[in-house]
Amino acid sequence: MALHSDNLLLFLAVLDQGSFSAAARALGRVPSAVSMAVAQMEAELELRLFERSTRELRPTEEARALEPQARQLVARLAQLQAHALALHQGLERRLTLAIAPELLSAAWSEALAQLADEYPALEVDVLSAPQAAVLRMLHAGEIDLALVFERVGFDERESFQELGSERLVAVMAPQHPLAGQRLRQDQWAELRQIAVARRDAGTADDPRVLVSRRLWRTDSHLATLSLVQAGLGWAFLPQRMVDPLLEAGALLQIEFENMSNEVRLWVDVVWRRDRPLGLGARRFIALMRPGYQG
Repeated sequence: MALHSDNLLLFLAVLDQGSFSAAARALGRVPSAVSMAVAQMEAELELRLFERSTRELRPTEEARALEPQARQLVARLAQLQAHALALHQGLERRLTLAIAPELLSAAWSEALAQLADEYPALEVDVLSAPQAAVLRMLHAGEIDLALVFERVGFDERESFQELGSERLVAVMAPQHPLAGQRLRQDQWAELRQIAVARRDAGTADDPRVLVSRRLWRTDSHLATLSLVQAGLGWAFLPQRMVDPLLEAGALLQIEFENMSNEVRLWVDVVWRRDRPLGLGARRFIALMRPGYQG
């Protein structure tokens, strides 16, 4: 068969180097062997690939016509070999990542872009759901990794890697009756706060973000944002989420008289302790650690 992998590499080397001797040096072969191999290819294909003269070697029109597909085949073969090696090293067929919606603007996409460059054959699914739903999917074995805010307490089913932090800022709608005022403790303690907080009996919520006596609970920061924009209360919301709204005047940042108007929460990537991570998941976590900017 004239167009097997070795011959394709040799054919492209002659095209790129411009002579049999230069191609031979690039391939670690002797010039006579390269010349004979090209002649054999031409005989089997019944095509003239190179015009030979005493001064130069020139590719024919037929050679130029074959060149694009030859390069594609060599590239695909290299990808296939790299994928086979990665599978041998533990690369999973598919990586499924679920992200809390408030973290969709974090640096995970940059890490996935680099992962795709390193393992182009790896299939990736990206899902988004409220944090509680993301963790339920993780425990049910439906996803490999969860990108979420830190959890109150410790779940023995989980392993995790801390990545960085997100800043939450206190905001309210500009139409709120107290908008623009510097709030005293007796005011904000009685002012309705809208918070992402669980309703499970016996569940301890984070005291850093639950400060008012009057509380409405939601299961996501997106639901909280909608209620705040409707003027129904104030909330701590992720800086990345509210920055465009603050700049547009659609939200106002609250100033408290006796406490900070921001809280920092850590961001974790979480996986099941009883399910060893594949090569893709391990590499994604490694790429996230230096790239995340909280």
